[in-house]
This record gives sequence, C-alpha cells and structure tokens, in this order.
Amino acid sequence: MEHKDIAINGDYAIALAWKQVDPDVCSAYPITPQTIIVERFSEYVADGEVNTEFVCTESEHSALSLCIASASAGARSVTATAAVGLGHMWEMLGTTAGLRMPVTMAVTNRALSAPINIHCDHGDAMASRDSGWVMLFSENVQEAYDNAIISMRIAEHKDVQLPVMFCLDGFILTHAIERMTPMETKDVKAFVGEYDPVYPLLDWKNPVTHGAMDLSDVYYEHRYQILEAIQAAAKVAEDVFKDFAKITGRKYNSLEKYKCDDADYIAVCLGSTFGTIKVAVDQLRAEGKKVGAMMPRLYRPLPIDDIAKAVEGKKGIAVLDRFMTFGSYSPLYEDVVTSATSLKEMPKMYSYIYGLGGRDVKVSDLESVYNDMIGNKSKKVNHLGVKL
Repeated sequence: MEHKDIAINGDYAIALAWKQVDPDVCSAYPITPQTIIVERFSEYVADGEVNTEFVCTESEHSALSLCIASASAGARSVTATAAVGLGHMWEMLGTTAGLRMPVTMAVTNRALSAPINIHCDHGDAMASRDSGWVMLFSENVQEAYDNAIISMRIAEHKDVQLPVMFCLDGFILTHAIERMTPMETKDVKAFVGEYDPVYPLLDWKNPVTHGAMDLSDVYYEHRYQILEAIQAAAKVAEDVFKDFAKITGRKYNSLEKYKCDDADYIAVCLGSTFGTIKVAVDQLRAEGKKVGAMMPRLYRPLPIDDIAKAVEGKKGIAVLDRFMTFGSYSPLYEDVVTSATSLKEMPKMYSYIYGLGGRDVKVSDLESVYNDMIGNKSKKVNHLGVKL
C-alpha cells in the first residue's frame, strides 16, 4: 500500500522513509518531540524489517559522535534530535562537517531553554546554521518525508560530501496526522542509490587518516573546502529536486514562492507557517491586495540571488523569524536584508518575531502583518502576538 495515500504524523513519516532506505547505522538519543522517530524506527529494527545497526546512546553528543565514526568507516548513517539535544551535539556539528561526513539528521524544531519549553520555535536550528551543515525546512508532513529521502542524495553527492539536517516544526508537524503519499520502496532505493563512501577507513587497501590536527599552515584551506562544498550544494540540491519531481510529481525549489510575481508586499518565513500564510495571502488577494509569500526551503546554502530577484521592486518585505536574537536582528531577517544589498534600490524591510515556544499563529495574525505594511504601520522590528 506504499503507493496509496496514508494518514501519518511527521515523526512516523521520517521513520518510514528511513525504513525504505534501510541505512547502515542509526544512532540516536530520545528527546521530545523527536522521540517517536527513533522509537518507531527501532521497532522496524527489532522486527527485522531493516538491516540497520541501531544504537541508543547515552546522550546526543554520543549519538552524533557514533554517526561520525560509522560514516568514517563507510556506513550510511542517520540520526535525529531536537532543541537542547541539538545543543548537546554542538561540538560535534562542526566536526561532522569538517570531516566531510555525509550524515543526515532530522531536527524536530523545539524551543531552547530557559524557561523549559517543549514546543516549537527555530532556536535550535538557528544556533546551528553556521556549522557547515546543509539545511532544509519542511512545510508539512509530506515534505518532511520527502526531505528525509532527498537529504541523502544531497549529502552523499561527490561534489558535496557534507552532513544535512532537515527540519520540521515540533508538534505542529511531528505529532500532527496529515495525508501523505509515500513512494514505493523500490523507487526510494533506486532514487537514493547504493552508498559509495569516499575514503572509508575500512578500505584497508587504501589507508587514510581522519581527524588529524590542522595547524595554521593548512587549517584555513580545509575550512575553505567546506565553503566550496556547501556552495556546490546549491546546484546539487536543484538537480536532486528535479530528479525527485520526475518520479513523484512533487516539485520543490530552493526558494518556494507563492503569488509573488505581481505582489507589492511579500512575507518570508520558514517551516509550517508557510502553509498558514498561503491562506492569509489568498484571503487578502480576494480583497484586492497584492500580497505574496516565500520560504527558503534550502536555508543553507541560502539562495541569495533568488531572494534578491524575488524582492526586487516590491513595496515592502516582512521577514518572520520564529526565533529571537538578543542584541541584534534575527537571522532570517538578516539573511533577506543581506541578500537584497545587491539591488540598486532595496525595498522596505520589516522584522517580525513570532510564535516563540509554540505560541499559535492564526491566519488573522499573518493578515495583520500584510495590513501593517500596506498601512505603513510596521516598525523596523515587530513582536507579533507578544503580551505587553
């Protein structure tokens, strides 16, 4: 029944994708709202439905460390985490990228402490955005499933060889049951292909060294190679999206746009909010207001030129960050503003902080963002829905 639509939540959808791929190693530590990904996948392992070596480690730091070791040996390796779990991995994030290990990781976005909160915002991903990982965001459960498969093709491409984290909003997508069309397992395996590791340690006929110390004579050059690889990931991702569309009919882009071409005002967001904001756009369009929305599906490397082209000539751009930066502007806002610096004339840019700690964001809230821009009521920095 894999080719038929099913009702499934985001976490189970990722576990299903991994089951169909059957990776060599899955190493993880449970943390809400990610736990049911690895719980469900461990059931597949226990029932003999996959050949994966599953390791439940004593911490997230150890989980990613083990993935680095297994990937170094030549094994296709996956993991998952969220929030402070991703924070506990932080030391190993840079190591994974620096060693050019094509590990794929599901990140179920959850607020960072303190206060303790188990619900959605993007603080975990934003704290990790400069660690050298390719980053994808998902709008819905279908996209979370698809990104779990797509991410492996990007990570393992010979021009990239970098880890990929694919993000989905905690509880909003991880625990929400939605309609989804899975691929047939044979098509998943054909799309991902056999894993062909680069410089595996277990290739004893061609010995290599991983993780040697770099001093000032070579460190810069090796870090520059990561930059070249993540820049190459931009084209690789687009090629993978096209290949994926050929077999599924589901078309993805590095920058997803909704009714932007003739829009005067555009809102930019990440994750599940993109689905909600489309409804706001449709309702305002029915009132005759020229508005649109867009989401960088590929967040790292950022599609800078595409963003600049999309905002050129617009009257106003609202950038919605589900994360609060203290002492500066928030990251997605900075990214969009920086992207637009190549334009002869930049549109007005407005920062909106919203939805922290899982606070609900309604269609009416998002309509107010557009109406504020249209009515010239937006401030440079706005806190949508905060109780003052």
